[in-house]
Amino acid sequence: MLIDALWLNVSPSLKKLDEPLLNHLSQRLTIAQWEYLQDPDEANSIFIAMSLLNGYLEQLSEPVHLLGHGTGGLLGLMYARRYPEKIRSLTLLGVGVYPAIDWQAHYYFKLQMLPCSRHLVLGMMVQSLFGYQSGELRQEFIEILDQDLKTSLCSHNLYRQLKIFPGGVLMPLLVCGSENDVVVDQNSYQGWQTWLKPGDRLRQFPLGRYFFHYFYPQAVGKAILDYWSDLPNQIELKQSPIGNKNHNIIPGTYYNFKYGNNFTAN
Repeated sequence: MLIDALWLNVSPSLKKLDEPLLNHLSQRLTIAQWEYLQDPDEANSIFIAMSLLNGYLEQLSEPVHLLGHGTGGLLGLMYARRYPEKIRSLTLLGVGVYPAIDWQAHYYFKLQMLPCSRHLVLGMMVQSLFGYQSGELRQEFIEILDQDLKTSLCSHNLYRQLKIFPGGVLMPLLVCGSENDVVVDQNSYQGWQTWLKPGDRLRQFPLGRYFFHYFYPQAVGKAILDYWSDLPNQIELKQSPIGNKNHNIIPGTYYNFKYGNNFTAN
């Protein structure tokens, strides 16, 4: 089955934060989700993930709109630079001009510099990423972030941080961010201006912090759909249906790094 767009997820514990935006987009086009599952017993390599992603996209007959948030966006950016002929456009959410800098990079910097426990630093990150939270909700976010440190595709640790140099891409590019994001701050966001070509677009939202697409899925979704509609040979958007919001989300191919196998999600 043909798909219009492919969402990249490399952080299983954060997947729920993507769902409101995917539900919104799926009302207007056919979107698939590709997820990378990091095995704790194997090396953490974004290049292996890129190779597996290429294996999936090789099965498609047409280029797709590729999009992702954070490290998922980084994977999309690196893939688009290497295989531009397979990508119709690239949409990056929460990705700065130095694209490897994500929330985990900030976490490890704080953990190294502050005389605090891991739990306290995670609590600080909750406030930075989600705003003030109290009680059970704060603890839930701490557990989500702690799980993300263990299971996500990320090349940062306490002793080493991945660095990817700034640069653009050949295909149309949309970069979205939030004005009150402390991970991708104003300098990191505006740094994209140097690398934009005609037709590329920056779109910044006033609130929402690092996970702005979770808090404002309709506004972010509209910005993405508007951009795609303005592209040459744009995709035909469907009328927004009433009822099942997930009707066009196609389960992507989920990869288990340990075995290199793929299987269809339920």
